[in-house]
Amino acid sequence: MTETNPQPIYRIMDLHESDRPRERLSALGPQALTNAELIAILLRVGVKGENAVAMGQRLLKTFGGLLGLHRAPLSELKKQHGLGEAKAAQIKAAIELGRRLTLESPEERPTVNSPADAAALVTYEMSALEQEHLRVILLDRRNRVLETVEIYKGSVNSSQVRVGEIFKEAIRKNASALIVVHNHPSGAPRSM
Repeated sequence: MTETNPQPIYRIMDLHESDRPRERLSALGPQALTNAELIAILLRVGVKGENAVAMGQRLLKTFGGLLGLHRAPLSELKKQHGLGEAKAAQIKAAIELGRRLTLESPEERPTVNSPADAAALVTYEMSALEQEHLRVILLDRRNRVLETVEIYKGSVNSSQVRVGEIFKEAIRKNASALIVVHNHPSGAPRSM
């Protein structure tokens, strides 16, 4: 008895209806979908020999997950097979919308009660930066975030700023407190 390998599925339409990303999103909600399926919905179609879900899986593997897609320059995304200007821009736009959503509602402004809270606010975005950036998180009397302001953009390994620049925006916004943050593009948590 010979075992036959099933034919690979190259089109979303070849999937059973309950396995198609849009139908799964409709039935189960977006939280039930994998990252590859969510990317497939953005892409809408695949390329010859590769459906949109498989493309999403390939992109996630190539760039090392969602954070890698976030970090990748638009020019690098456009070089990927099946991605042109429009699809690469759609991926970048979706990631940016997700980031902005966290900042949208003033009544739901995050509160900073620990260094970990402050890090959680900026790590995602700042981890993708290729140069050192120095920012301040401005807080109100209840430690709610008023705004995060970029003070200085440095080189690959240094960021220098006048002390007065750090406090200028805090005074303008009538902030009660501020937290100074900066990134390490090398990924090393300590400066040498």
